[in-house]
Amino acid sequence: MFDGWDAVGLARAQFAFTMAFHIVFPAFSIGLASYLAVLEALWLWTGREVFINLFNYWLKIFAVGFGMGVVSGIVISYQLGTNWSAYSDKTGPIVGPLMAYEVLTAFFLEAGFLGVMLFGLERVGHKLHFLATSMVAVGTLFSAFWILSANSWMQTPAGYAVNADGQFVPADWLKIIFNPSFPYRFVHMVLAAYLTTALVVGAVGAFHLMRDRHLPGPRVMFSMAMWMATLVAPIQIVAGDQHGLDTLAHQPVKIMGMEGHFQSYQDGAPLYLFGLPDQAAGEVKYAIEVPKLGSLILMHSLDAPMAGLDTVPRENWPPVPIIFWSFRIMVGLGFLMLGLGLFSLWMRWRGSLYENRLLLLFAMAMGPAGFVAVLAGWFTTEVGRQPFTVYGLLRTIDSASPLAAPAVGSSLIAFVIVYFIVYAAGLTYLFRLMAQPPHHGEQGPGGEAPFRAAGITPAAGVAVRGSA
Repeated sequence: MFDGWDAVGLARAQFAFTMAFHIVFPAFSIGLASYLAVLEALWLWTGREVFINLFNYWLKIFAVGFGMGVVSGIVISYQLGTNWSAYSDKTGPIVGPLMAYEVLTAFFLEAGFLGVMLFGLERVGHKLHFLATSMVAVGTLFSAFWILSANSWMQTPAGYAVNADGQFVPADWLKIIFNPSFPYRFVHMVLAAYLTTALVVGAVGAFHLMRDRHLPGPRVMFSMAMWMATLVAPIQIVAGDQHGLDTLAHQPVKIMGMEGHFQSYQDGAPLYLFGLPDQAAGEVKYAIEVPKLGSLILMHSLDAPMAGLDTVPRENWPPVPIIFWSFRIMVGLGFLMLGLGLFSLWMRWRGSLYENRLLLLFAMAMGPAGFVAVLAGWFTTEVGRQPFTVYGLLRTIDSASPLAAPAVGSSLIAFVIVYFIVYAAGLTYLFRLMAQPPHHGEQGPGGEAPFRAAGITPAAGVAVRGSA
């Protein structure tokens, strides 16, 4: 069926497909774990029942999302060994330990405290339970730390040497971990996770407020979500700008592709707002541009010269149309998030935060925007690194396993079928949970579960020997 197909292209498609399904769940889990810690802290501090009701409500959603993220992440590890064995061999001495550090920190924290967090609210002291919730939240941040450190090293490799077998080996672990792009990418991703969660929480709150604007739980969650959008969206825009400047310094070809700069500009580059990049022709057709604004944003000077892709061999060009549009989708959604935050601030000032129908509809429409922005940003980052897996050092074509196209293609089809079935079921269950508002006496996961496992006590109606 796949005879004559490109095996490397199929392997890339498989990795992109599975990663696209996976990445949205860790982004949601990072933000939601911190939100749960805040809710429990507010409950312990104020004693207000609404906070513990919201905690139990979102804890059930967190449990499902966290489980889906863990399961989908395991698949990624297997693919590195099956489809990308050459990459694993070359980068294993560096990437392998970074992944092990994630297990030793993030996974141990999450595994050690997740059970207490999910089922221990009434079984351990409240302060101990809050500690467990906080440790799970810290664990998700540790996970992001190590994953982004490894991925950032692939973008901006540092602190390495190459041994006689052609493997990248560590020379300076601090330079490897804190490579040039890591601080910017870590901040950018964590803020994206918080915004993603805030938009979901805000959308769910708006959905229930559209039905009944006096429900205490949706009012509190909607207010908290809008505060997060108001405060974090502008910070994210600034962080994204700094990340872009760092990318220009270390991955200029990626920036050229994102901006659609096929030609060099000696006296100021334009900012292409929209257009159709034609990679074969080396131009952006039907371009809508603002003259010299590109140089002002990237170089802080209207007349600063900007190099274009005409200075780079064509075999080193990234797929320009993909990153040109994914970057614009991410940035456009970022400004919509800022607009939502400012609109909510205005309505809050006017005393109409919960009554303005347009704001509630806007918040509902923006519910999935965080996930789309995360995916668009990931596509920009990873596709923009092509044709390399380790930027400038290891080509993608040299990273793949020596597999035939039918083998890769058949596994890709299997993943597509299984993922759509499993994830459709999981998302349906999540939507069912979100469709019900938090209520008085909200129970967390397993809130009505028996204290004893089945089989410990005699079943009802069965006489115990010797009791007669």
